Amino acid sequence: MNWVILATDKVSSKGLQPLREDERFDVRSVDDSASAEFSSALSEAHGLIVRSATEVGLALLDNAPKLQLIGRAGVGVDNIDIPAASSRGIAVFNAPGGNTIAAAELTMALILSVVRRVTAADRSVRAGAWDRASFQGVELRGRTLGLIGAGRIGREVARMCEAFGMEVVAHDPYVSDADAEDLGVRLVALNDLIRTADVISLHVPLSDETRHLVDADVLDRMKKKAFLINASRGGVIVEDDLAVALAEGVISGAALDVYEDEPLPATSPLRSAPNLVLTPHLGASTKEAQVTVAREVAIEVRRALVEGDVSSALNADDLV
Repeated sequence: MNWVILATDKVSSKGLQPLREDERFDVRSVDDSASAEFSSALSEAHGLIVRSATEVGLALLDNAPKLQLIGRAGVGVDNIDIPAASSRGIAVFNAPGGNTIAAAELTMALILSVVRRVTAADRSVRAGAWDRASFQGVELRGRTLGLIGAGRIGREVARMCEAFGMEVVAHDPYVSDADAEDLGVRLVALNDLIRTADVISLHVPLSDETRHLVDADVLDRMKKKAFLINASRGGVIVEDDLAVALAEGVISGAALDVYEDEPLPATSPLRSAPNLVLTPHLGASTKEAQVTVAREVAIEVRRALVEGDVSSALNADDLV
């Protein structure tokens, strides 16, 4: 049997080689999921591979009568209606490990940019100024990193920050004391982390428990000289509250790569907030990560269709 696999959102062609090299698969790449070409291919597709741009909801699934699985070339699956897929017997896979290094390195870039005022200083020099005194930063050495979430990415950030001489504390109900000890981090209660960390970095999925986790109350409890970093999911922070906190000097600065609405709306108060670094969801945007996540999900797709193995699907327990 030949299986039709539809890839969109500019999924790495090189990463899809495990499927392209197998004559049992007909891999079709259509980067514009709003096009008629995509709709035509979708009607024949047994598998769909996406990144974050394509919303895989009821309307799309209704036009995919042969679809057996969805692969997300990345970690987050916010753009996929998993219950709807489950009700149709469609397995949903992601690539949880492929962008770990890319996301961790971006987190470090955000931390360093905000604590050393790099982007603000760059704008100043480009405008013709040479105002060193206005951009005095702080060192990471001797300061405390607070990780909210200590999964793959959080753990890699911890390792990198320890190399900078930082102490690392973490809050994660799914990490044991033994695992934390192996990582060289100290587990603490969330409130203690909020009160004591000099840099707080978020590494959690978006769920009912984490949505708007960081609000005005949390920001008020942070150190005035603390920095907030988010390269996880935008909905974890109440953005209006963060903008106010930065404007009023409640915390020293923040750096964000993700937002509740993407692209970031032109009217967002974050655009004019001081001491804030903004990047356009670059966490997995390295050449290496794009190949790795595509390859990881391609292997899962091949295993699921050829061997019938959907044990690693995110909705394996809910398939009907």
